[in-house]
Amino acid sequence: MIDSTRYSQRLKVACEKDWQKAHKDHPFVQAMGDGSLTLDRFSYYMRQDYLFLIDYCRVLSIASAKSPDLESMGRFAALLDETLNSEMELHRGFCSDLGITEMDLEATLPSPATVAYTSHLLRHAYEGSIAELAASLLPCQWGYDEVARLLEHRKRPDPNSFHSRWVAGYCDSEYRKMTDWLRGFVDSLGAQANSEKRQRMHDAFRASTRYEYLFWDAAWSRESWKL
Repeated sequence: MIDSTRYSQRLKVACEKDWQKAHKDHPFVQAMGDGSLTLDRFSYYMRQDYLFLIDYCRVLSIASAKSPDLESMGRFAALLDETLNSEMELHRGFCSDLGITEMDLEATLPSPATVAYTSHLLRHAYEGSIAELAASLLPCQWGYDEVARLLEHRKRPDPNSFHSRWVAGYCDSEYRKMTDWLRGFVDSLGAQANSEKRQRMHDAFRASTRYEYLFWDAAWSRESWKL
């Protein structure tokens, strides 16, 4: 049963069509689930997601600095540590298995979708309140949690394939705990916000959800600069 009293749930429901397209229906997600995603698309995605995480870490640093209390400061600092020292290492490990070196990763040119998404997050981090910033972060954290839950029990041809390994990485209990905390944090900020701030939170959340879709789409089509 949907708990409509949670502000995070209300944000999600308000952009349900965008959420569905990004986190359930996109062919990249579906192909990851059934094991049919091609290696070239996955390699493109891993390169771009590695670049995304670099700026994501910058956003988390600012979130920690803007946090209203020590608990939330510590939570964002922990997420920063997890991203820098675990999630990015996971990416480097995947890429090494695919024959992509760290030098290759560092030399990768960010795609238009990557630049657009990270610019959106950084703008809210530098210019917005902690409420807008947290709302802008939530679709990524929560979306990957949902994708992993959706795909967790689907049978793939090889349990050791990159498809299965990727899904398992986001089924981690600590990742899910962080999702629950971030949802609760957004719930709390939304409950305290006036109508104007709630609208800004809504706009940031919706835009990030749409960028989630564009990020998958860029990997699916192996987007490049048309120059």
